[in-house]
Amino acid sequence: MKPASVSSPHILLVDDNRDGLLVRRSLLEELGYRVEIAITGEEGLKLFQAHTFDVVVTDFKMPRMNGGEFIERVRKVNPNARIILLSGFVDPLGLTEQSTGADAVVAKSCHEAAHLVRWVKRLLNRGPGRKPAAGQKNVLVRAHAKSR
Repeated sequence: MKPASVSSPHILLVDDNRDGLLVRRSLLEELGYRVEIAITGEEGLKLFQAHTFDVVVTDFKMPRMNGGEFIERVRKVNPNARIILLSGFVDPLGLTEQSTGADAVVAKSCHEAAHLVRWVKRLLNRGPGRKPAAGQKNVLVRAHAKSR
């Protein structure tokens, strides 16, 4: 396990499912990232306003403030925030980068961990405030699993 240093990228995870949060946090910390977690959109927004994060990862379906509303509020604080939206309902709800304001949309599935790590690395490499060039769209990740 690589120890996270103060210079390590700082990631905010927001999800009302504690088990999912702990698994994702462990995965990202093993890769050397510093990770903060929040179990509500409100708690995540407070952390986002109080700290600087390199990447924000949020679930979509949460009580009181869903992931779309959370992203909208984060974008008001920092329009250039790098955000990944996770959901088990990507296809049924038609979740896309355009409809949610996220930089990437990742389906919760058996392939979620690999897709999440790949998108975190891509967004960190993109640098702050750099959106993809016109015509260079993010690929919507639709990894389907037989069981969710």
